Amino acid sequence: MNKKQPRHFASISNEYGIISISEGLVASIVGLAASECYGVVGMVSRKPGGELGELLKRDFSGRGVAVGWKEEKLYIQVFIVVSYGTRISEVANNVIRQVHYAVEKTTGLPVAKVKVFVQGVKAANH
Repeated sequence: MNKKQPRHFASISNEYGIISISEGLVASIVGLAASECYGVVGMVSRKPGGELGELLKRDFSGRGVAVGWKEEKLYIQVFIVVSYGTRISEVANNVIRQVHYAVEKTTGLPVAKVKVFVQGVKAANH
């Protein structure tokens, strides 16, 4: 069975060797950081045909995240659904700050930009 290899797009070198970081690892870190933010109900698939019904509740696999590596910096897109009644701009800004901090702290890679796409609003379950 031919298993797809993870895409390694970032490397850190030091006197002991090279550390390669996969796109999936960064996406997982982003997903965890974003999902912990107040007001985020879940992540939404970033696929073009993705429906809001594909809400990924507390799914930390990195779905709902797009990561790019350009000129030695990370560019991150996060697709979220927010809780009804929260201030969308505050939730989005909190996600940007949290993702930026978590990725740089965990990987040591510089983050150039984090973009948040609010794909919908969901009422809290009672």
